[in-house]
Amino acid sequence: MQRSMRLISFGLAVGVAVSLAACSESTGESTDGSGDSKAAAGEGPIKIGVVLDITGPGASLGVPERDTVKMLAEKLEEDGGINGREVEVIIEDNGSTEDGAAKATNKLLNTDQVDILLGASRTGPSLAMRPIMESAEKPMISFAANIAIIEDAKWVFKTAQNDRVVLEKMADDMKAKGYSKIAVARDSSGFGEGVPEMLAEIGKDQGLEVVKVEKFAPNQTDFTPQMISLRDASPDAVLIWGIPPAASSAQVSYRNLIEDVPVYHSHGIGNQVFLDNAGDSANGVLAPLGRMLVADQLADDDPQKPVVTQFIADYTDTYGKAPSTFAGHAYDGFTMAVNALKKVGTDPEKLRAELEATKDWPGISGVFTMSPDDHSGLTKDALVIVTVEDGMWKVAG
Repeated sequence: MQRSMRLISFGLAVGVAVSLAACSESTGESTDGSGDSKAAAGEGPIKIGVVLDITGPGASLGVPERDTVKMLAEKLEEDGGINGREVEVIIEDNGSTEDGAAKATNKLLNTDQVDILLGASRTGPSLAMRPIMESAEKPMISFAANIAIIEDAKWVFKTAQNDRVVLEKMADDMKAKGYSKIAVARDSSGFGEGVPEMLAEIGKDQGLEVVKVEKFAPNQTDFTPQMISLRDASPDAVLIWGIPPAASSAQVSYRNLIEDVPVYHSHGIGNQVFLDNAGDSANGVLAPLGRMLVADQLADDDPQKPVVTQFIADYTDTYGKAPSTFAGHAYDGFTMAVNALKKVGTDPEKLRAELEATKDWPGISGVFTMSPDDHSGLTKDALVIVTVEDGMWKVAG
């Protein structure tokens, strides 16, 4: 069931009203248009809609993203809203489905009349939202990875590093270590779509060849057939491209069935859930990940270190545990949206242009520089190759 959460920031008011209620799709327009007229005049609340994978296979991404948005919304309220205007943050759970994401998007646009939309957590739901937002001509900031989300987009942006730059970073490391034959097991959802082909294209100049490809469902638990198939291809390295819990189960199966072959993962494993579920089998994993997971190992002059360190402290103080990579994607998206709203208000075109003009902005996922041709704004330099030692993230040597 699609569920929503409203966090209503009343400018200088004290407290955040939070309610959970079942919601259904609405495709009707506002009956009196008063919301639009007030927004155009710079009056009334600023509305930020959020669509996340809070339940279902994407929950390990969506829950920390929701928690981050809640924390930032409460801080925004304490600071008096945006330019003296109250802010209403409306969070919708898409149930980790494309249909749920589309329904939530229509509700937020047509019933709630949001000024900007954030989400979703994963590629498939984000792709379902994209045409709706492009047609509505209102800005959207996705937290998902696949480059298809923002290719040729005018109104859609994203904060997770593109799958392409992740593969570029990975290919560089594979070449440096002398690997050439790569076997791939990839998520069968939109997150894994096109990944083996992209790796083959990128790897051509690196001397890499994709020798085997297997797919797995996002909710799969038994990976024996896939791992046996990859093993029989005699690769120099294996790439598992997925998110927990499936990525964790795949890693356990890999350790049980494939010996003495290094294993890479996507940036979709950047949370404690992966480590907890994979256990000792995670040791030795290699993955291009954002700097937040190794914040204590960053140089003092790293431009991301101050913002990453502060976010970790704030999140840990609020929730009693460290944030995941995905929490960082939500931080970047929410903060970008608020910064743009502060500068130009809620006019859709001005808001879109302000997001597109983002330059040298240090966030959690990297230092962002957007442009008309790049609505992601991150290169492979936003990533570091990380490994796991004794259940802890470490910068790989």
